Amino acid sequence: MFRKTAGGSTVAADETDTDNAPKKKGILLPLLIGVALAAAAGGGGFWAVTSGPLAFGGGGDSLQADADGTTPAGTTRPQLDEVAFVPLEPVVVNLGSETAGRHLLFTAQLEVDPSDTGEVMHLMPRVMDVINSYLRVLDMLELTDPRTLARLRAQLLRRIQVVTGDVLVRDLLVTEFVVN
Repeated sequence: MFRKTAGGSTVAADETDTDNAPKKKGILLPLLIGVALAAAAGGGGFWAVTSGPLAFGGGGDSLQADADGTTPAGTTRPQLDEVAFVPLEPVVVNLGSETAGRHLLFTAQLEVDPSDTGEVMHLMPRVMDVINSYLRVLDMLELTDPRTLARLRAQLLRRIQVVTGDVLVRDLLVTEFVVN
């Protein structure tokens, strides 16, 4: 760098003017300590969630059940024969006049207790009426929302449980939801 003197001539400036620049040697140590602590916290969090005190299911041994259906933690898991699925007829719904030629194809199954399958089958015409009535009032704008399927599933399950009773139908499993 050069500076002008009183007489107008230029001379080289001293390098002592660089004292105003921030010091960099004190930044490296805190940065390394921060990275090490972040890695340790991430590893500890992973351990706590996968196999430590916050593990869901209690680790790998909890997936193996004893012959009586209890897990090593003492919890019971449902047996496969304790659930039955009642298929619903496929429903095709016209989506209204403003979307000419657009249809919704809806297929689902009801999760029930095996002993309740006959009662649910007996009430199937009412169940199908509730499903058709609800799906026919949907418009195309509702179907473009990504949250529609979850909301639709919850609304239909509640309406089906009103028809069949709260204890007969456990869940509604949507197997097809196609708009064309």
